[in-house]
Amino acid sequence: MQLTLNGRNIEITTAIRDYVEEKIGRIVKHNNQIMNIKVTLSVTKNKSVKKNHTAEVTCFLNGSVIKITEEAESMYAAVDLLTDRFDRKVKENKEKLINHKTGKSIRTEIQPEEALEEEEAFEGETSVVIDIDSETEV
Repeated sequence: MQLTLNGRNIEITTAIRDYVEEKIGRIVKHNNQIMNIKVTLSVTKNKSVKKNHTAEVTCFLNGSVIKITEEAESMYAAVDLLTDRFDRKVKENKEKLINHKTGKSIRTEIQPEEALEEEEAFEGETSVVIDIDSETEV
């Protein structure tokens, strides 16, 4: 599983990177269907906007894509809100694919299609790629 962390108008510090990696890692270790996760952190530089920190996650599962966006007054709060919603969506997706009569998966092994085309880089965007092993403790 690969975690890509992008920053728009924000420098990705090691503290933020470790925080996102820890939060997402907790979700990943419970679901082995997750192929690729892209997290984008951005800051709006408009002073009239109260919730100017945005966190967005795009997750590629076998056969489906989950995309969630959250806004808050601080980046850590935005990441917390994002990971809460992301955890619920991953659990919903996992439960939806189980035949409740037999307890087995409805879906057969689906080969993952190529991820969505790469978005063009914006000015002020930084990127960090982190490999997370879903079988190890995070």
